[in-house]
Amino acid sequence: MSVPVRILLALALGLGLGTSLKETDPAAAARVLAFAEPVGGMWLDALRMMIVPLVLSLLVIGIASTADAARAGGIAARTVAYILVTLWLSSCAGWLLSELFWQIAPLPKAAGAALGKALGANSGPLPPVPGIGEFLRGIVPPNIVKAAAEDQMLGLILFGGLFGFAAMKLDADRRDRLVGAFDAIAEAMLVIIGWVLWVAPLGVLALAFSVGAKAGLAAAGALGHYVLTLSAIGAAVTLFVYPAAVLVGRIGLGPFARAVAPAQALAISTQSSLACLPIMLKGAGAIGVPGRVSALTMPMAVALMRTTGPAMNLGVALYVAHWLGVPLGPAQIAAGIALGATTTLGAVSLPGQVSFLSSIAPIAIAMGVPVGPLLLLIAVEPIPDIFRTIGNVTNDVALARVIARLTGNAGAPGSFESEMEAPRAD
Repeated sequence: MSVPVRILLALALGLGLGTSLKETDPAAAARVLAFAEPVGGMWLDALRMMIVPLVLSLLVIGIASTADAARAGGIAARTVAYILVTLWLSSCAGWLLSELFWQIAPLPKAAGAALGKALGANSGPLPPVPGIGEFLRGIVPPNIVKAAAEDQMLGLILFGGLFGFAAMKLDADRRDRLVGAFDAIAEAMLVIIGWVLWVAPLGVLALAFSVGAKAGLAAAGALGHYVLTLSAIGAAVTLFVYPAAVLVGRIGLGPFARAVAPAQALAISTQSSLACLPIMLKGAGAIGVPGRVSALTMPMAVALMRTTGPAMNLGVALYVAHWLGVPLGPAQIAAGIALGATTTLGAVSLPGQVSFLSSIAPIAIAMGVPVGPLLLLIAVEPIPDIFRTIGNVTNDVALARVIARLTGNAGAPGSFESEMEAPRAD
């Protein structure tokens, strides 16, 4: 049984046991709760202690990969530019779509209040929203060690970004050794996270029992609303790809839709862009992308770009803030958008549960949103993850067509060139 399935079953079992004991034997529920809450808290802390070193290492590795790709020629540089613009647009869309969907289908107040209380929302007066001056003053950390200890994520990301770009200025030997060291740190963190995720069903069971014992059936309703909202954000981002492919890639809507349909179908079953790469290459060929172009652009897209990631990751953090009544001002929203666009760069090849934490936790921390609920949301992530992967493979094919047209390499639909000679440096 796969880890996501075991975690999902643990969620259902925990919510069921917590809810049933709450209704039938409140005293027994309180006794079990006294044990379940520390267990869930320990598991949460075990994952949180990995976030800072993992995120910093992935950021340096992501910057190095992006810089290397940008230096590989005209086609590669245009591909990197497309990827960066896409990630920023996706992050902005995550904020706008979240606000839109809350207006169209708001979370029932009773369910939101019950789950917020179960997740530890502050029942007293809400803290003031930091002003823009205070926010800007906190971006540059005077002490990076203190910033790491206090989870000042925006300052850490700024430092990590500057460090990564500075590393690219070193000579090749020193740069490779430095990036290799960060790669080794990231790999070590992933090993530890793998150990922690091995006992994830126990942690989720404890957290889910705590939520069920406090919120009852309202917890299931709120989680269902979350899944629908996040999936809708992913679907909306995917729909935006079609006009981009038609208008910029100069390809008909019908041919493009038919070309990406097989990859989308495979994405539903595999939830892996990498597994869809061979069929994406074939789809790109069907819309006139030469093999010499798709062989360069698509692996770069799979390695560096998750189209739906920024929108859906920011959507998760905003949803948790919405649940818990965390006040967010323009500065916090801007920080979330910025981190949403950057934290996905180094997380594309990671397992779903790991990238969920490494990409979303920094956004939540920077916005002042508690990360505890994220551990519960991991359990239902397999459903939104389907929409994440569908959007990613759709834009990967669109990217290949757009870059082929911008570099003068696009052919008519069906004119696939199988040769893989070096692309023109235009």
